[in-house]
Formats: sequence, structure tokens, C-alpha cells
Amino acid sequence: MTTEFDTTKPSPARVHDFILGGRDNFAADRAHADRVMRAFPEGGELAWANRRFMWRSVRYCATHVGQIVDVGTGIPTSPNVAEVATRANHGSVVVGVDSDPVVLSYGRAPGEGEGVHIVPGDVREPERVIAALDGVVDWSRPVALVLIGVLHFVSDEDDPHRVVAAFRERLAPGSLLVVSHATYEGVGEQTLERIRNANADAPAPLHLRAAEEIRALFDGTEPVEPGVVDVHLWRPDALSGQRTDLRVLGGVGRIS
Repeated sequence: MTTEFDTTKPSPARVHDFILGGRDNFAADRAHADRVMRAFPEGGELAWANRRFMWRSVRYCATHVGQIVDVGTGIPTSPNVAEVATRANHGSVVVGVDSDPVVLSYGRAPGEGEGVHIVPGDVREPERVIAALDGVVDWSRPVALVLIGVLHFVSDEDDPHRVVAAFRERLAPGSLLVVSHATYEGVGEQTLERIRNANADAPAPLHLRAAEEIRALFDGTEPVEPGVVDVHLWRPDALSGQRTDLRVLGGVGRIS
């Protein structure tokens, strides 16, 4: 399912691009990002902490598996998943999946040389995504499935656990699962109220979940140290950043 291209409505991918300092966004995206930042001034810092978690986790994945599937890849703001993976492992095959038309405009069919390879798909429809990836991804070999900052936009009705389970059934032993997801645990009530207000007119509301629910997304995998933790604490380096009042948990699990 591809989102209809309407520049008058904000898109999560383009809002995120603007917060990270990108240029692939429109007035509606910038206006919504401004509302979010007024409600939660630390949002930019948190977005970058999540981005840096992506860098570290993808580097780890690229040294262990040769195929990376980034679902909800978003605008390929540099350094993106493909750039990080190929720097760590020149032989990496990286495919992004997204439904935003602007994101899809960056797509290049695998085999056409260097670039960002993106196929259309919606995380809420994992069976369709898997079908779209058939012939691009060799499911008999290990794959790193990257779901960074995407499952907290999946409603309880669409069920993020169902989404992950559908993908996990196709992943060969040795595959890796990467997830980051916002939680309400340990977050101040004032921040939660600001997030609720920002969600009121959000194009894709943020669904905060308990830490235990987020850890359950890794059921059926062996956690890679240090497990599921605040994203800035996952194998931190000098760029990891600090915790904000709104928390995003992240981790990597290995399928045996």
C-alpha cells in the first residue's frame, strides 16, 4: 500500500527528515514538525539518538550477515542504512521498504549499480512486503531485518507483534532482528501529556508501549548484548548522546 502523494498532508518520513535537518519535506511537514518540537523540545535530540543507534546496530549487522532489509526506511538522509552497511561490509545487499512516494522516488532496482534500493510496501502488511521482496532477498540465507522507529506507528489493532512474527517466520537461522520503539515507562506525566496533545492531529500517531511489550517483540530470538535498553546505551560510543524524558528502547536479537 503506497501513500497517496499529497504535499498538503504531513508524512512521518518527511517530518523525520526535517527534524534531522534534511531537505526532502514540504510546508505541511515542517509545520507539523514545529508543533511536535514545541510540544517536545527534546525531540530532535531523541531523533538523533535513535539515528545513532541505527548506525551502531547496522554496523554490527553488516559484519555478521550479507543481506539487510530496512522496513520503514524513510528518506535516505546521509549516512543512511545502505551507506553504513556497505562501509562495514562492501558486499552487503541492502533493500529499503516504504510506502511514502517521496521515499520511493529514491528507489533503484537491485542490480542497477550503487544507490538506495527501495521497494514499495507498508509495515502493517508484512505478507505483501515479503512477497515484494521475493526474488530480491534470498530468504534461505541470514537477513538482518531492521525495524527502527517504525513499530510505534503501528496501532494495537494492526498489532506490531503480529507484524514481527510474520517476518520472523521467513528468516533463516543466523538472521538478526533490529527494533527500536518508544515507551511510556519512566517518562514524566507532563511529557506524556505533551505527546498526547501532539498525537491529536498527527498523520500517524505515536503508540507508546510498556517495556515488556517491546521486549516481547524479540520473542524467539537470542538477545545480543546488552539486550533491549535505551537506544543511547546500546553499545554506546562518543556520539551516542544522553537520555531524554521520552524514552526509546532498542535492541538486536539473533534467530537460532
